[in-house]
Amino acid sequence: NSNELVSKENEAYWSPVDVYVGGDHAVRHLIYARFWHKFLYDIDVVSTIEPFQRLEFLGFILAEDGRKMSKRWGNVINPNDIVELVGADTLRLYEMFMGPFENTIAWSQDGLAGARRFLERVNGLSEHITAEEPKATTTALHKTIKKVSEDIEGFKFNTAVSAMMIFINQAEKEGLSLVTYDAFLRLLAPFAPHITEELWRDSGNADSIHRAEFPAYDDSLAKDDEVTIGVQINGKMRGEITISPEATETEAMELTKEHPNLAEKINSEAIAKIIYVPGRILNILQK
Repeated sequence: NSNELVSKENEAYWSPVDVYVGGDHAVRHLIYARFWHKFLYDIDVVSTIEPFQRLEFLGFILAEDGRKMSKRWGNVINPNDIVELVGADTLRLYEMFMGPFENTIAWSQDGLAGARRFLERVNGLSEHITAEEPKATTTALHKTIKKVSEDIEGFKFNTAVSAMMIFINQAEKEGLSLVTYDAFLRLLAPFAPHITEELWRDSGNADSIHRAEFPAYDDSLAKDDEVTIGVQINGKMRGEITISPEATETEAMELTKEHPNLAEKINSEAIAKIIYVPGRILNILQK
């Protein structure tokens, strides 16, 4: 650009940066970047006063001995060796599943096995496709899409992977439709891009899965018809009831009083307070 330092049109398009992901040097990098950006703002080169909208701090992956990986200690993990051993998707998935994004966590070679087993189950998921899908599987899919979508936005990749593992349990147990199968592959694709691409093509899709639209959830389908909640009496767990997640406190109490194992433990005249969180817990405080 021979006319100006930065094209105002291009700068307005690209700025500010949505997310800055940094590790141990992030604070110093931010100081430098913010200093120069504020200078550029003062001379009217950039349009925003801050260069970044959001910071996500990346934790360390330590060696198996708990120390920082170093040639000096001879404890460096070579990613190429792991890819050769278990594949790129397993490595990628394990690193996301190790723990919270911002935490410092020690590498565990044994931990790769869980990620590998999950992908092997994904590889065999098509064997569980049925003509008629159970409602529980449909509900599980939409709950999983919602959870994974929110977790990606929040950089909570470990719990996103966990949610997909839980869905696999449901799908293997009761079956899933081809539509749900394809939606799950699209959901998993950012986490395991290679296996999902192959399975997507095997499912009869001509274009790449990474060009396909990310699945959307339906809030009405992501809700359970019934949930099992704990019933406490004076803070101690005494049993469980199965009830609608939207049931009222009165309905929860009526069901509790009819429960064969709970009814005898409740003295209506001695109830001092009821703490009820719909879909979560019922705590009855008695004098």
